[in-house]
Amino acid sequence: MGKTLFDKIWDAHVVQAIPDGPTQLYIDRLYCHEVTTPQAFDTLRDKKVGVRCPERIYAMPDHNTPSDNQERIDDPVGRKQVETLKANCREFGITHFEMGSKDNGIIHVVGPEKALSLPGMTIVCGDSHTSTHGAVGAIAMGIGTSEVAQVLASQCILQSKPKTMRINIEGKLAPCVTAKDVALYIMARMTTSGATGYAVEYAGQVIRDMSMEGRLTLSNLSIEMGSRAGLIAPDETTFAYLKGREYAPKGADWDMAVASWRELHTDDDAVFDKEVTYYADDIAPRITYGTNPGAGIAVDGTIPTYDGMSDMERVQLKTQLDYMQFEPGQKLEGTPVDWCFLGACTNGRIEDFRAFASVVKGHKKADNVTAWLVPGSWLVRKQIIDEGIDKVLADAGFELRLPSCSACLAMNPDKVPAGKLSISTSNRNFVGRQGPGARTVLASPLTVAASAITGVITDPRKFMK
Repeated sequence: MGKTLFDKIWDAHVVQAIPDGPTQLYIDRLYCHEVTTPQAFDTLRDKKVGVRCPERIYAMPDHNTPSDNQERIDDPVGRKQVETLKANCREFGITHFEMGSKDNGIIHVVGPEKALSLPGMTIVCGDSHTSTHGAVGAIAMGIGTSEVAQVLASQCILQSKPKTMRINIEGKLAPCVTAKDVALYIMARMTTSGATGYAVEYAGQVIRDMSMEGRLTLSNLSIEMGSRAGLIAPDETTFAYLKGREYAPKGADWDMAVASWRELHTDDDAVFDKEVTYYADDIAPRITYGTNPGAGIAVDGTIPTYDGMSDMERVQLKTQLDYMQFEPGQKLEGTPVDWCFLGACTNGRIEDFRAFASVVKGHKKADNVTAWLVPGSWLVRKQIIDEGIDKVLADAGFELRLPSCSACLAMNPDKVPAGKLSISTSNRNFVGRQGPGARTVLASPLTVAASAITGVITDPRKFMK
């Protein structure tokens, strides 16, 4: 029997397997940010051990980083976390991309754009959206603080092997339908627990046609349906994206690497534990209405009603709608928005800013809207300026901010006020995710752009040129 892509990478990294127990898995790359690592480094000190392979570890602050002024962090907790990460990296000899430096940004944006994340790797980080890196054809998983300590000390981790699932998306996406819409559609169909216990491989014509940055968005959101990882087999799109980047192999090493990466695909006779297929014709621009990413509809659709629901389902929907201040059966298109956010490790890449600019060009930001446009890295910000996108944004009344996780989560100054409605390209719309009492609807950069210039939730197809 053939092997899946996941099995090939997993099996190549097994150090030892315990019968009816976990697998000791070798880790190629550990990413560290400031929030989940302090206790892991303290564990090393307590155990009197060092870092096994510092050359395989890269660290940078991102969660607490301000997007307006990075000369200092006013919040004492956030400042302490950033300073502690820097000190720990200095003590243990780990590469640290300091806040404000050209190498800094959101860790899940910087890793792929520097080609630190490569096909065939095992990649971990103390952050749930580590699944992003699976887009290059790697096993990428979020891990806990104690597991970060395991990797620091041994470059290995104890993990139980998940089951495998393939999600096929066939056909051709319609104009204005993006990778973000595909992800939101899958989550609505699968639910936020539909892939729990699985590692997911995305396949089908839609995936083959998808840009590398779109694939990164899709893999980023894998965790939101409960999956352990989200992989996409590397192909010519992957190789073209990685070639020439800072940490990519060079010269003859590149040719050898690509030759080996071409073997990273699921064999024709491989069998998945579960397989589902969706069709591009069924996917329109999407938006969420509830307090989990799976609670979504087409942007021109209506919120579900209670008809046919069980008592538990009715209570769950009512709880979400009460918080969001929406009603069953309500059409969200035309609903006034207060905040618009473009950014995060989901949609903070150059392609996302190009898409946003393509909609707002020649228009003006609505007066009732506060907009935060935050690149995912300093390289993305440089690309925005080099391409003149910053001028398009400025002419439309938007300000380009500094690289940061920003308003994806309420751990830095960019917090949406209580009660305000934010339309966001980020990955989570949980209660209070963007600020205590804030209300969030998730959407693509195109939908956020259209809404930012109309001041209401707007179908981006109305601005299609």
